Amino acid sequence: MGKEKAPRRVAANEALAVGTTIRGSAQKLNLVAALIRGRKVEDALNVLTFSKKAMAVDVRKVLASAIANAENNHNLDVDSLVVAEASVGKSISMKRFATRARGRSSRIVKPFSRVRIVVREASQEA
Repeated sequence: MGKEKAPRRVAANEALAVGTTIRGSAQKLNLVAALIRGRKVEDALNVLTFSKKAMAVDVRKVLASAIANAENNHNLDVDSLVVAEASVGKSISMKRFATRARGRSSRIVKPFSRVRIVVREASQEA
């Protein structure tokens, strides 16, 4: 009787990984995600490894997770993987308050973001 298996969110030749709480704004994270869109996985890892952007570390971890998912869960060839999609969105925002002059306080917003990386097995003819 049990529950039916959930359908796959991506195609048969794709693998997905999502980083849900990456500390920093979505705008800054999107700058890093733009560096790897459409690249081969090996090139993307090199770009992220040597990038000066602080968020590149977290994006690299999510990309490594997508590669591992492709290899272990979906039996895809790691050497022919391409970053098909790297999308960024907002997650939670922590609200904090800082004391200011004359007894006032101001709000400090500490945003979190999420990144969704899809890797696709490229066809051998291309």
